[in-house]
Amino acid sequence: MKKRVLAILLVISMLAVVGCSSKDKEKDTTKTTGAATSEEKLEKIKVGATATPHAEILEALEEDFKAEGLEVEIVNFDDYVMPNIALDSGDIDANFFQHKQYLDQQNEEKGYDFVVAGEIHVEPMGFYSTKHKSLDELPEGAEILIPDDPTNGGRALLLLENNGLIKLDDNTNLSATKENVAENPKNLKFTALQAVNIPSAYVDVDGAVINSNYALTVDLNPLKDSIVMEGNDSPYVNIVAVKSENKDNENIKKLVKVMTSENCKKFIEEKYEGAVVPAF
Repeated sequence: MKKRVLAILLVISMLAVVGCSSKDKEKDTTKTTGAATSEEKLEKIKVGATATPHAEILEALEEDFKAEGLEVEIVNFDDYVMPNIALDSGDIDANFFQHKQYLDQQNEEKGYDFVVAGEIHVEPMGFYSTKHKSLDELPEGAEILIPDDPTNGGRALLLLENNGLIKLDDNTNLSATKENVAENPKNLKFTALQAVNIPSAYVDVDGAVINSNYALTVDLNPLKDSIVMEGNDSPYVNIVAVKSENKDNENIKKLVKVMTSENCKKFIEEKYEGAVVPAF
C-alpha cells in the first residue's frame, strides 16, 4: 500500500515539474516574441551624412528616433559629391550635409529632383591662417584657398568681400568665381580645392576659407580660431534633402520632427558652442 502511494506521489511530482517547465518555456517564448515585435515596429531609414557635425547630430538623436518608431542607419561620406549620387540611386533615403544653395546648383547641373525636407542648422564659414593674425597682415600676392564647388566658392569670395579684401562684379551672385573679382588691391591669388582637402592644405599657404564642418574635423573652432567668419544670419542653412517624391513620406516627416526638436537644439548648442547654430 505504501509503495502504491509513493508511486502515485512520484507521478504527480513529475507532472508538476513538466507543467512548470512548459509554462516557463511559454513565458520565454512570449518574451522573445514580444522583443521581436518591438523591433519590428521600428521603420528602418538610411541617411547619408558627413561626419562632423551631421553624423554626430544623428547619432545623438538615436533614442529620440526610436521613440518615433524609426531606426536610422547613418551612411558616412567624406565629400560633397557622393551623398547626392547615393540619394539619386536610392541607396539612401535622405541626406544631411548640404545647404540649399548647393542643392539648387546640383539639381540644375546634375538633373537631380531633390527637395528640402527640413532646415536644421547653419555652419558659419571662416577664414583661417597659420601665418597671419589679421587680414591686414596678408602680403601682396598672398595665396588663398577657397572651395572649388560654385556655391561654396562664391560664398567664400563673398565673405572676403564683406571684410574688405576684394570687390566682386556682382555681390548678389552666390556662384561667383575668381573670374568675378573686379577689385583685388593686394593681388591675392585664389586657388580652388575640394572643400574636404582644404583643412590639411591651408597650413602651406597664406590662408583659406574653410567650411565649418571640415574645420571642426581638424579641431578648428570658427568662433575661436578664425580671423573672420560669417554671422549667424548666414543664409546657408544645412538641410535634410530627399527626392521630391518622398517629401511627404511619413518616415521622412518623423526624421525631420526629431531633428527640429528641442533635444536636437540643446545638443547642437551644448556640443558646438556657437560653431554650429540651430536654424529652427
